[in-house]
Amino acid sequence: MQQDRTILYVEDNFENRILIQRILQAEGYNLMFAVNADEAMAAARDSAIDLILMDINLPDVDGYTLTSRLRQLPGVASIPILALTANVMRGDRERSLEAGCDGYIQKPIDVDALPRQIESYLNR
Repeated sequence: MQQDRTILYVEDNFENRILIQRILQAEGYNLMFAVNADEAMAAARDSAIDLILMDINLPDVDGYTLTSRLRQLPGVASIPILALTANVMRGDRERSLEAGCDGYIQKPIDVDALPRQIESYLNR
């Protein structure tokens, strides 16, 4: 179990948050949520986070810009950030990586593969 691991999920869609919560809490992860850039920045500044899942289509600031901003915070450079997005056009993966994401997971997610994908980034 992963009780000592905390994941911040930056996602404005309620249904997506519930799905990820069910999957990852069943694996023993602690979850925190942010629905916009301000909440994500505060959580990253004020909490011990092991990994960030980043939606790209957010209401106020897109996930690319938010990732770049998060990377400027002390201590966030070493936290894996994974884009978790429905943006699957040519170049979207590369744009996520250029913004500072360490990985890219397409929506709809594979509910069986997601915990393994997250664990692989946490163990790097």
